[in-house]
Amino acid sequence: MEMGAKEKNQQLHKPYSNGIIAKESPSSLQQELQELRGSASCPRSEPEFEMADIFYFCRRGVESILDDEVTKRFSAQELESWNLLTRSNYNFRHISLRLTVLWGLGVLIRYGILLPLRVTLAITGISLLVVLTTLVGFLPNRELRFYLSEKVHLMCFRICVRALTAIITYHNRENKPKNGGICVSNHTTPIDVIILANDGCYSMVGQVHGGLMGMMQRAMVKSSPHIWFERSEVKDRHLVAKRLSDHVADKTKQPILIFPEGTCINNTSVMMFKKGSFEIACTVYPVAIKYDPRFGDAFWNSSKFGLVNYLLRMMSSWAIVCSVWYLPPMNREEGEDAMQFANRVKAAIAAQGGLVDLIWDGGLKRAKVKDAFKEEQQKLYSKVLVGEQDEGEQKTCSFCSLS
Repeated sequence: MEMGAKEKNQQLHKPYSNGIIAKESPSSLQQELQELRGSASCPRSEPEFEMADIFYFCRRGVESILDDEVTKRFSAQELESWNLLTRSNYNFRHISLRLTVLWGLGVLIRYGILLPLRVTLAITGISLLVVLTTLVGFLPNRELRFYLSEKVHLMCFRICVRALTAIITYHNRENKPKNGGICVSNHTTPIDVIILANDGCYSMVGQVHGGLMGMMQRAMVKSSPHIWFERSEVKDRHLVAKRLSDHVADKTKQPILIFPEGTCINNTSVMMFKKGSFEIACTVYPVAIKYDPRFGDAFWNSSKFGLVNYLLRMMSSWAIVCSVWYLPPMNREEGEDAMQFANRVKAAIAAQGGLVDLIWDGGLKRAKVKDAFKEEQQKLYSKVLVGEQDEGEQKTCSFCSLS
Protein backbone atom coordinates (compact mmCIF):
# COMPACT_ATOMS: atom_id res chain seq x y z
CA MET A 1 0.00 0.00 0.00
CA GLU A 2 2.87 2.38 0.77
CA MET A 3 4.57 1.58 -2.56
CA GLY A 4 1.32 2.13 -4.45
CA ALA A 5 0.71 5.45 -2.72
CA LYS A 6 4.27 6.55 -3.49
CA GLU A 7 3.88 5.71 -7.20
CA LYS A 8 0.64 7.72 -7.38
CA ASN A 9 2.23 10.56 -5.38
CA GLN A 10 -0.49 10.26 -2.75
CA GLN A 11 -0.27 10.65 1.01
CA LEU A 12 -1.07 7.38 2.75
CA HIS A 13 -0.95 8.55 6.37
CA LYS A 14 -2.76 11.67 7.47
CA PRO A 15 -0.43 13.61 9.79
CA TYR A 16 -1.87 14.27 13.22
CA SER A 17 -2.51 17.93 13.99
CA ASN A 18 -3.08 19.46 17.40
CA GLY A 19 -5.25 22.21 15.96
CA ILE A 20 -7.27 23.15 12.91
CA ILE A 21 -7.15 26.93 13.17
CA ALA A 22 -3.80 28.59 12.45
CA LYS A 23 -3.76 31.36 15.03
CA GLU A 24 -1.39 34.31 15.02
CA SER A 25 0.31 35.74 18.06
CA PRO A 26 -2.24 36.71 20.71
CA SER A 27 -3.46 40.29 20.87
CA SER A 28 -5.91 42.13 23.07
CA LEU A 29 -9.64 42.23 22.48
CA GLN A 30 -9.37 45.98 21.87
CA GLN A 31 -6.68 45.56 19.20
CA GLU A 32 -8.62 42.90 17.34
CA LEU A 33 -11.80 44.97 17.34
CA GLN A 34 -9.92 48.03 16.12
CA GLU A 35 -8.36 46.05 13.29
CA LEU A 36 -11.77 44.72 12.34
CA ARG A 37 -13.22 48.24 12.34
CA GLY A 38 -10.30 49.50 10.29
CA SER A 39 -9.64 52.31 12.73
CA ALA A 40 -6.67 51.07 14.72
CA SER A 41 -4.88 54.37 14.10
CA CYS A 42 -7.89 56.53 14.99
CA PRO A 43 -8.81 56.16 18.66
CA ARG A 44 -12.43 56.81 19.63
CA SER A 45 -13.31 59.99 21.40
CA GLU A 46 -16.35 58.46 23.08
CA PRO A 47 -17.75 54.95 23.70
CA GLU A 48 -19.63 53.51 20.79
CA PHE A 49 -20.94 50.25 19.42
CA GLU A 50 -20.46 49.22 15.81
CA MET A 51 -22.26 46.46 13.95
CA ALA A 52 -18.88 45.22 12.72
CA ASP A 53 -18.10 44.05 16.27
CA ILE A 54 -20.57 41.23 15.77
CA PHE A 55 -18.30 39.67 13.14
CA TYR A 56 -15.48 39.40 15.68
CA PHE A 57 -17.57 37.31 18.07
CA CYS A 58 -19.01 35.27 15.19
CA ARG A 59 -15.52 34.47 13.96
CA ARG A 60 -14.31 33.53 17.46
CA GLY A 61 -17.37 31.36 17.95
CA VAL A 62 -16.78 29.45 14.69
CA GLU A 63 -13.10 29.02 15.59
CA SER A 64 -14.13 27.60 18.95
CA ILE A 65 -16.46 25.11 17.28
CA LEU A 66 -13.83 23.94 14.78
CA ASP A 67 -10.90 23.91 17.19
CA ASP A 68 -12.59 23.07 20.49
CA GLU A 69 -9.95 22.32 23.12
CA VAL A 70 -12.42 20.47 25.34
CA THR A 71 -14.64 18.23 23.20
CA LYS A 72 -11.79 16.62 21.25
CA ARG A 73 -10.21 15.49 24.55
CA PHE A 74 -13.12 13.08 25.02
CA SER A 75 -12.77 11.14 21.77
CA ALA A 76 -10.36 8.34 20.92
CA GLN A 77 -6.87 9.43 19.94
CA GLU A 78 -6.35 9.29 16.16
CA LEU A 79 -3.65 6.87 15.00
CA GLU A 80 -1.34 7.44 12.06
CA SER A 81 -1.52 3.81 10.94
CA TRP A 82 -3.91 0.90 11.27
CA ASN A 83 -3.27 -1.43 14.22
CA LEU A 84 -5.61 -4.20 12.95
CA LEU A 85 -8.10 -3.23 15.68
CA THR A 86 -9.90 -0.15 14.43
CA ARG A 87 -9.55 1.47 11.04
CA SER A 88 -8.89 4.84 12.61
CA ASN A 89 -7.11 6.38 9.62
CA TYR A 90 -9.69 7.39 7.03
CA ASN A 91 -7.00 7.95 4.36
CA PHE A 92 -7.02 4.20 3.64
CA ARG A 93 -9.05 3.95 0.41
CA HIS A 94 -9.09 0.17 0.51
CA ILE A 95 -7.74 -2.78 2.46
CA SER A 96 -5.63 -5.21 0.50
CA LEU A 97 -6.28 -8.96 0.54
CA ARG A 98 -3.12 -9.50 2.55
CA LEU A 99 -4.21 -7.08 5.29
CA THR A 100 -7.72 -8.56 5.29
CA VAL A 101 -6.27 -12.03 5.90
CA LEU A 102 -4.06 -10.68 8.68
CA TRP A 103 -7.05 -8.92 10.25
CA GLY A 104 -9.05 -12.17 10.12
CA LEU A 105 -6.23 -14.10 11.81
CA GLY A 106 -6.02 -11.34 14.41
CA VAL A 107 -9.73 -11.65 15.16
CA LEU A 108 -9.36 -15.41 15.69
CA ILE A 109 -6.38 -14.95 17.99
CA ARG A 110 -7.88 -12.08 19.98
CA TYR A 111 -11.39 -13.47 20.43
CA GLY A 112 -10.67 -17.19 20.26
CA ILE A 113 -7.54 -17.41 22.43
CA LEU A 114 -6.69 -14.17 24.23
CA LEU A 115 -10.17 -13.09 25.31
CA PRO A 116 -11.17 -16.40 27.03
CA LEU A 117 -7.84 -16.53 28.87
CA ARG A 118 -8.10 -12.92 29.96
CA VAL A 119 -11.69 -13.25 31.14
CA THR A 120 -10.68 -16.32 33.16
CA LEU A 121 -7.80 -14.42 34.77
CA ALA A 122 -10.05 -11.43 35.53
CA ILE A 123 -12.69 -13.60 37.19
CA THR A 124 -9.97 -15.38 39.17
CA GLY A 125 -8.41 -12.12 40.36
CA ILE A 126 -11.72 -10.51 41.37
CA SER A 127 -12.94 -13.68 43.13
CA LEU A 128 -9.72 -14.02 45.09
CA LEU A 129 -9.84 -10.34 46.03
CA VAL A 130 -13.38 -10.63 47.43
CA VAL A 131 -12.82 -13.92 49.26
CA LEU A 132 -9.34 -13.31 50.67
CA THR A 133 -9.93 -9.71 51.82
CA THR A 134 -13.11 -10.86 53.57
CA LEU A 135 -11.20 -13.61 55.38
CA VAL A 136 -8.30 -11.33 56.28
CA GLY A 137 -10.79 -8.82 57.69
CA PHE A 138 -11.75 -11.29 60.46
CA LEU A 139 -8.20 -11.39 61.87
CA PRO A 140 -8.08 -9.67 65.29
CA ASN A 141 -4.44 -8.57 65.10
CA ARG A 142 -4.30 -5.18 63.32
CA GLU A 143 -0.68 -5.39 62.19
CA LEU A 144 -1.08 -8.91 60.83
CA ARG A 145 -4.31 -7.89 59.10
CA PHE A 146 -2.64 -4.95 57.35
CA TYR A 147 0.38 -7.08 56.37
CA LEU A 148 -1.71 -9.86 54.82
CA SER A 149 -4.08 -7.34 53.24
CA GLU A 150 -1.17 -5.74 51.40
CA LYS A 151 -0.02 -9.12 50.07
CA VAL A 152 -3.55 -10.07 49.00
CA HIS A 153 -4.14 -6.74 47.22
CA LEU A 154 -0.84 -6.94 45.36
CA MET A 155 -1.44 -10.54 44.27
CA CYS A 156 -5.01 -9.93 43.07
CA PHE A 157 -4.25 -6.68 41.26
CA ARG A 158 -1.30 -8.29 39.51
CA ILE A 159 -3.58 -11.08 38.29
CA CYS A 160 -5.99 -8.45 36.98
CA VAL A 161 -3.13 -6.64 35.23
CA ARG A 162 -2.23 -9.88 33.47
CA ALA A 163 -5.86 -10.26 32.47
CA LEU A 164 -5.31 -7.15 30.33
CA THR A 165 -1.86 -8.23 29.13
CA ALA A 166 -0.59 -4.93 30.48
CA ILE A 167 3.04 -4.12 29.74
CA ILE A 168 4.02 -1.42 32.24
CA THR A 169 7.31 0.43 32.59
CA TYR A 170 7.81 2.14 35.96
CA HIS A 171 10.28 5.02 36.21
CA ASN A 172 11.92 6.65 39.26
CA ARG A 173 10.66 4.16 41.82
CA GLU A 174 12.59 5.99 44.51
CA ASN A 175 9.78 8.59 44.39
CA LYS A 176 6.99 6.10 45.09
CA PRO A 177 4.25 7.43 47.41
CA LYS A 178 4.76 6.81 51.10
CA ASN A 179 2.37 6.41 54.01
CA GLY A 180 0.74 9.58 55.27
CA GLY A 181 0.60 11.23 51.84
CA ILE A 182 -1.68 11.62 48.83
CA CYS A 183 -0.89 10.22 45.39
CA VAL A 184 -2.42 12.20 42.49
CA SER A 185 -2.36 11.18 38.84
CA ASN A 186 -3.84 12.04 35.47
CA HIS A 187 -6.86 9.91 34.59
CA THR A 188 -7.43 8.03 31.33
CA THR A 189 -9.26 4.86 32.33
CA PRO A 190 -10.62 3.00 35.37
CA ILE A 191 -7.70 0.58 35.05
CA ASP A 192 -5.38 3.40 36.17
CA VAL A 193 -6.12 2.03 39.63
CA ILE A 194 -4.77 -1.45 38.99
CA ILE A 195 -1.86 -0.06 36.92
CA LEU A 196 -0.65 1.79 40.01
CA ALA A 197 -1.77 -0.84 42.54
CA ASN A 198 0.30 -3.40 40.63
CA ASP A 199 3.42 -1.68 42.00
CA GLY A 200 2.25 -0.75 45.49
CA CYS A 201 -0.73 -0.59 47.82
CA TYR A 202 -3.00 2.43 48.10
CA SER A 203 -6.08 3.43 49.99
CA MET A 204 -8.83 4.05 47.46
CA VAL A 205 -11.30 6.93 47.64
CA GLY A 206 -14.67 6.77 45.95
CA GLN A 207 -18.42 6.67 46.11
CA VAL A 208 -20.30 3.65 47.45
CA HIS A 209 -21.65 1.47 44.63
CA GLY A 210 -24.03 -1.44 44.43
CA GLY A 211 -23.78 -4.78 42.68
CA LEU A 212 -20.40 -6.43 42.07
CA MET A 213 -18.51 -3.18 42.60
CA GLY A 214 -20.22 -2.66 45.95
CA MET A 215 -19.42 -6.21 47.02
CA MET A 216 -15.74 -5.61 46.22
CA GLN A 217 -15.76 -2.34 48.15
CA ARG A 218 -17.26 -3.93 51.25
CA ALA A 219 -14.74 -6.77 51.14
CA MET A 220 -11.73 -4.50 50.60
CA VAL A 221 -12.60 -2.09 53.40
CA LYS A 222 -12.71 -4.95 55.93
CA SER A 223 -8.99 -5.59 55.57
CA SER A 224 -7.63 -2.20 54.49
CA PRO A 225 -8.56 1.43 55.36
CA HIS A 226 -10.18 2.50 52.09
CA ILE A 227 -12.47 5.54 52.11
CA TRP A 228 -15.94 5.12 50.60
CA PHE A 229 -18.51 7.91 50.66
CA GLU A 230 -22.26 7.72 50.43
CA ARG A 231 -23.83 9.72 47.61
CA SER A 232 -25.08 12.38 50.05
CA GLU A 233 -21.65 12.70 51.69
CA VAL A 234 -19.72 13.39 48.46
CA LYS A 235 -21.17 16.91 48.23
CA ASP A 236 -20.11 17.74 51.79
CA ARG A 237 -16.62 19.17 51.20
CA HIS A 238 -15.87 19.60 54.92
CA LEU A 239 -16.71 15.96 55.67
CA VAL A 240 -14.60 14.72 52.76
CA ALA A 241 -11.65 16.91 53.78
CA LYS A 242 -11.89 15.76 57.41
CA ARG A 243 -11.88 12.06 56.53
CA LEU A 244 -8.94 12.53 54.19
CA SER A 245 -7.05 14.57 56.82
CA ASP A 246 -7.67 11.95 59.49
CA HIS A 247 -6.36 9.27 57.14
CA VAL A 248 -3.08 11.01 56.20
CA ALA A 249 -2.50 11.95 59.84
CA ASP A 250 -2.04 8.22 60.61
CA LYS A 251 1.41 7.37 59.24
CA THR A 252 0.66 3.64 59.45
CA LYS A 253 -2.00 3.90 56.76
CA GLN A 254 -1.28 3.57 53.06
CA PRO A 255 -1.17 6.66 50.82
CA ILE A 256 -4.47 7.81 49.34
CA LEU A 257 -4.89 7.48 45.57
CA ILE A 258 -6.87 10.32 43.96
CA PHE A 259 -7.55 11.37 40.36
CA PRO A 260 -8.21 15.13 40.70
CA GLU A 261 -9.54 15.55 37.13
CA GLY A 262 -12.71 13.72 38.15
CA THR A 263 -13.23 12.18 34.71
CA CYS A 264 -11.34 10.22 32.04
CA ILE A 265 -9.36 12.20 29.43
CA ASN A 266 -8.13 10.66 26.17
CA ASN A 267 -4.45 10.45 27.12
CA THR A 268 -3.46 13.53 25.11
CA SER A 269 -3.81 16.18 27.83
CA VAL A 270 -4.37 16.95 31.50
CA MET A 271 -7.40 19.04 32.46
CA MET A 272 -8.16 21.07 35.55
CA PHE A 273 -7.40 19.46 38.92
CA LYS A 274 -10.09 19.90 41.56
CA LYS A 275 -8.54 21.70 44.52
CA GLY A 276 -10.14 19.60 47.30
CA SER A 277 -7.28 17.13 47.68
CA PHE A 278 -4.72 19.97 47.68
CA GLU A 279 -6.28 21.78 50.64
CA ILE A 280 -5.03 19.09 53.01
CA ALA A 281 -1.75 19.76 54.80
CA CYS A 282 0.31 16.79 53.63
CA THR A 283 2.85 15.72 51.04
CA VAL A 284 1.54 15.16 47.51
CA TYR A 285 3.13 12.50 45.32
CA PRO A 286 2.47 13.25 41.62
CA VAL A 287 2.34 10.36 39.13
CA ALA A 288 2.19 10.63 35.33
CA ILE A 289 0.65 7.80 33.27
CA LYS A 290 1.02 7.66 29.49
CA TYR A 291 -0.55 4.88 27.36
CA ASP A 292 0.64 3.73 23.93
CA PRO A 293 -2.53 3.57 21.77
CA ARG A 294 -0.88 1.51 19.01
CA PHE A 295 -1.62 -1.76 20.81
CA GLY A 296 -4.98 -0.86 22.33
CA ASP A 297 -6.86 2.30 23.21
CA ALA A 298 -7.12 2.52 27.00
CA PHE A 299 -9.34 5.64 27.03
CA TRP A 300 -12.82 5.04 28.42
CA ASN A 301 -15.44 7.13 26.64
CA SER A 302 -18.14 6.62 29.26
CA SER A 303 -20.73 8.49 27.19
CA LYS A 304 -20.32 5.95 24.38
CA PHE A 305 -19.48 2.63 26.07
CA GLY A 306 -20.70 1.02 29.28
CA LEU A 307 -18.15 -0.40 31.71
CA VAL A 308 -18.68 -4.05 30.68
CA ASN A 309 -18.51 -3.21 26.97
CA TYR A 310 -15.38 -1.15 27.58
CA LEU A 311 -13.63 -3.94 29.51
CA LEU A 312 -14.44 -6.46 26.76
CA ARG A 313 -12.93 -4.09 24.19
CA MET A 314 -9.84 -3.78 26.35
CA MET A 315 -9.50 -7.53 26.79
CA SER A 316 -9.92 -8.13 23.06
CA SER A 317 -7.15 -5.68 22.10
CA TRP A 318 -3.55 -6.72 21.56
CA ALA A 319 -2.16 -5.36 24.83
CA ILE A 320 -2.22 -2.37 27.16
CA VAL A 321 1.18 -0.70 27.01
CA CYS A 322 1.96 2.24 29.27
CA SER A 323 4.67 4.10 31.15
CA VAL A 324 4.40 5.34 34.73
CA TRP A 325 6.60 8.10 36.13
CA TYR A 326 6.86 8.71 39.88
CA LEU A 327 7.64 12.42 40.28
CA PRO A 328 9.44 13.93 43.31
CA PRO A 329 7.08 14.68 46.21
CA MET A 330 5.67 18.20 46.36
CA ASN A 331 4.42 20.34 49.23
CA ARG A 332 2.33 23.49 49.33
CA GLU A 333 4.57 26.55 49.45
CA GLU A 334 4.12 29.52 51.74
CA GLY A 335 1.58 31.98 50.35
CA GLU A 336 0.33 29.48 47.78
CA ASP A 337 -3.37 28.68 47.75
CA ALA A 338 -4.85 25.26 46.97
CA MET A 339 -5.67 26.09 43.34
CA GLN A 340 -2.17 27.37 42.62
CA PHE A 341 -0.71 24.25 44.20
CA ALA A 342 -3.00 22.04 42.12
CA ASN A 343 -1.97 23.84 38.92
CA ARG A 344 1.71 23.45 39.77
CA VAL A 345 1.30 19.70 40.31
CA LYS A 346 -0.76 19.40 37.11
CA ALA A 347 1.91 21.20 35.10
CA ALA A 348 4.60 18.84 36.41
CA ILE A 349 2.53 15.76 35.46
CA ALA A 350 1.80 17.15 31.99
CA ALA A 351 5.45 17.97 31.33
CA GLN A 352 6.65 14.52 32.40
CA GLY A 353 3.98 12.59 30.49
CA GLY A 354 4.23 14.69 27.32
CA LEU A 355 0.61 15.82 27.73
CA VAL A 356 -1.05 19.14 26.94
CA ASP A 357 -1.71 21.22 30.06
CA LEU A 358 -5.26 22.65 29.81
CA ILE A 359 -7.15 24.97 32.16
CA TRP A 360 -10.62 23.56 31.41
CA ASP A 361 -12.76 21.64 33.88
CA GLY A 362 -13.34 18.02 32.83
CA GLY A 363 -16.92 18.47 34.00
CA LEU A 364 -17.57 20.23 30.67
CA LYS A 365 -17.71 16.71 29.23
CA ARG A 366 -21.37 16.62 30.29
CA ALA A 367 -22.18 20.01 31.83
CA LYS A 368 -22.79 23.34 30.11
CA VAL A 369 -20.33 26.20 30.26
CA LYS A 370 -20.67 28.24 33.43
CA ASP A 371 -22.23 31.66 33.05
CA ALA A 372 -19.14 33.14 34.72
CA PHE A 373 -17.05 32.37 31.63
CA LYS A 374 -19.56 34.12 29.37
CA GLU A 375 -19.82 37.06 31.74
CA GLU A 376 -16.04 37.46 31.67
CA GLN A 377 -16.14 37.99 27.90
CA GLN A 378 -19.02 40.43 28.24
CA LYS A 379 -17.09 42.42 30.85
CA LEU A 380 -14.04 42.59 28.60
CA TYR A 381 -16.15 43.92 25.74
CA SER A 382 -17.84 46.47 27.98
CA LYS A 383 -14.40 47.73 29.06
CA VAL A 384 -13.47 48.15 25.40
CA LEU A 385 -16.59 50.25 24.81
CA VAL A 386 -15.91 52.54 27.76
CA GLY A 387 -12.16 52.63 27.12
CA GLU A 388 -11.08 50.95 30.37
CA GLN A 389 -9.14 48.01 28.94
CA ASP A 390 -5.38 48.35 29.16
CA GLU A 391 -3.36 47.84 26.03
CA GLY A 392 -2.20 44.23 25.72
CA GLU A 393 -4.72 42.87 28.19
CA GLN A 394 -5.60 39.38 27.04
CA LYS A 395 -8.19 37.20 28.65
CA THR A 396 -9.72 35.00 26.02
CA CYS A 397 -12.02 32.04 26.39
CA SER A 398 -11.77 29.92 23.25
CA PHE A 399 -14.47 27.57 24.41
CA CYS A 400 -17.18 30.14 25.06
CA SER A 401 -16.35 33.31 23.17
CA LEU A 402 -19.69 33.02 21.35
CA SER A 403 -21.65 34.37 24.29
